[in-house]
Amino acid sequence: MISDRLLAGDIRAAARLMRMADDREPGVRDELKRLYPHTGKAHIVGVTGNPGSGKSTLVDMLIRKLRDAGKTVGVVAIDPSSPFTGGAILGDRIRMQRHSADPGVFIRSLATRGHLGGLTRSTNDVVTILDAMGFDTILIETVGVGQDEVDVVKTAHTSVVVLVPGLGDEIQIMKAGILEIADIFVVNKADRGGAERVVAELQTLQDLLSQSAGRAQVPVLKTVAPTNTGIEELTQAILAHREAAIASGDYRRREETRLREMVASIVREAAARRFAAQFSNADDQGGLTKALLDRTTSPWDVADAIGAREVRQPCR
Repeated sequence: MISDRLLAGDIRAAARLMRMADDREPGVRDELKRLYPHTGKAHIVGVTGNPGSGKSTLVDMLIRKLRDAGKTVGVVAIDPSSPFTGGAILGDRIRMQRHSADPGVFIRSLATRGHLGGLTRSTNDVVTILDAMGFDTILIETVGVGQDEVDVVKTAHTSVVVLVPGLGDEIQIMKAGILEIADIFVVNKADRGGAERVVAELQTLQDLLSQSAGRAQVPVLKTVAPTNTGIEELTQAILAHREAAIASGDYRRREETRLREMVASIVREAAARRFAAQFSNADDQGGLTKALLDRTTSPWDVADAIGAREVRQPCR
């Protein structure tokens, strides 16, 4: 079994199983089931933010600081999909290649394959594998899709939101729901003009949210990733958040949320596959697409019928 080889420390088995999970190869679910009892120890940290905010460089420097702190680190770097192959454009892994010879670091790039929300369909599976491998911290760097990148809060124990000055859309974070998901804000590229204004806006928005919803303030840190400025403070803030969450019981609640969302994701994917098969079969037999185009049946009727597992013949 590949899972047995992985648990024995075989790195190639881990890479193979991640590929199987990403490609949805037969038998991968059974392998993941065998790994699940060996999980639950890793601290999962999501790093999210707009494109161009410097997330990859920030993660690269975070790896170094976490290693200095004695932590082993697994990284899931979500890359855009190639329009030609559907695979990951490996920009993130190229940036982090300095860690490739470190046995305490494992980096995996995944393609979005059209999945929205900043993650991929196999993110949870790869996190499961890295957790079973015994990594202390798992960093998930989202793809950078902009204002809808909030799925990471359902997958991570600690969410780091990265912003930069000068993009002209700082106030949009409130519309995006980004303000609510952050456990730590990072104003990266803080050597640029306008960094203090972004910090002030974040603090003002947090004050408003605190008054209206009773949400506690979260740290707002400034970093300049290429020069290592502020990375030590960020590393300590991440580790401190974990300890505080464990002490308050919030860490367990987040793990419960993560696992429920993982189950929901598995169910949604299975339901989508069943729907596609049923619709294709009904279309072949009854010409559903033509009936929809001719307006002799409606999308609601078709959805209801497929949901009931009996697709009726188009209306005449």
